[in-house]
Amino acid sequence: MVKIMQFINGGVTAPKGFKASGIHCGIRKNKTKKDLALILCETECDAAAVYTQNLVYGAPITVTRNNIADGKAYGVICNSGIANTCNADGVEKAEAMCEIVAKATNLKPTDFVVASTGVIGQPINIEPIQNGMAQLVAELSENGSDNAAQAIMTTDTVKKEFAVSFTLGGKECKIGAISKGSGMIHPNMATMLGFITTDANITSEMLKKALLEVVKDSFNMLSVDGDTSTNDTVALLASGLCDNERIETENEDYFTFVNALNAICEKLVKLMAKDGEGATKLVECQVSGAKSKEIAKVCAKSVICSSLVKAAMFGADANWGRILCALGYAGVDIDVNKVDVSFKSKGGEIAVCKDGAGIEFSEEIAKQVLIEDEVYIIVELNDGNYNATAYGCDLTYEYVKINGDYRT
Repeated sequence: MVKIMQFINGGVTAPKGFKASGIHCGIRKNKTKKDLALILCETECDAAAVYTQNLVYGAPITVTRNNIADGKAYGVICNSGIANTCNADGVEKAEAMCEIVAKATNLKPTDFVVASTGVIGQPINIEPIQNGMAQLVAELSENGSDNAAQAIMTTDTVKKEFAVSFTLGGKECKIGAISKGSGMIHPNMATMLGFITTDANITSEMLKKALLEVVKDSFNMLSVDGDTSTNDTVALLASGLCDNERIETENEDYFTFVNALNAICEKLVKLMAKDGEGATKLVECQVSGAKSKEIAKVCAKSVICSSLVKAAMFGADANWGRILCALGYAGVDIDVNKVDVSFKSKGGEIAVCKDGAGIEFSEEIAKQVLIEDEVYIIVELNDGNYNATAYGCDLTYEYVKINGDYRT
């Protein structure tokens, strides 16, 4: 049976059982920016999450880990503007957020994933959250994903929101997602905030397995600036309301679910890379011909993380030597004398390096290729059968401007 998967509208409220909302409650000074989001399910969900690997991490991560240790949750509460990280009362404040939303929804504080994003080291004021909670709950809607997506944004210039429909055992199921991420983004899961919902019937154990599997080739292959955030969290909630046979093992339905989850996470990652702080273009490095999957991934990430490569992409400069340089210090076993490099975009494709050495090419055509807003760096290692893709962006003057006065 061929299983059809297609992208649909609705974000995190596309799956059955979920509502969402987003408001400005007063955490952020700019009243035009929403700063508090809520996602809520009508039934208890199986839940799983992955977090930053930074040893400095936000208090909400501590609380969320405790809350969903049993693999269950009803919803997500998240604020933007203040990260609630490196504060003496951080855990107390994160728990207070859960208590406030629990009281307003007649649930338990431990029923929620809690997250915060914004400035590190500044204490979060709970009063605006308390004052805004009634409105936040009142505005919960099956069409509320857009507002929630806006409420978790910081330096993002566009909201990140997708949904996909697919079938499990003949039942139509959906996965919806919103995320935020523009700066302080670098591999080591999860390099942003992401909230994913599904109506698939699947155990929390299999949810965690699926999430870890997908993260390896999506969020962990994303880098904007080389800085791993302190508050990274990707949480996945499953309502089970599509009534498929419960997924408890790695069966055919599990792999169908993983494919759908991977598709939506790849969409999020590409949009986050393209919306990197100050970025003018999405840059993908596609590595093939590696001796192992790990070698392919390390090489792709090394290229995408190179400041010199990123700067060259900003200037539409076909400086392929910087790519070979990044491959050379990646720290994996490759034969640099076998490497081929080319650039590709809507503007065309051009080869610039063969067997580790430069070849003649037209600088004018190369400029036409690299001037586009989505550029692909194609690296062929000619040493095996494994491949990987990493996602990033160019490095611009605007990035420095944004981060030079981010706090003040």
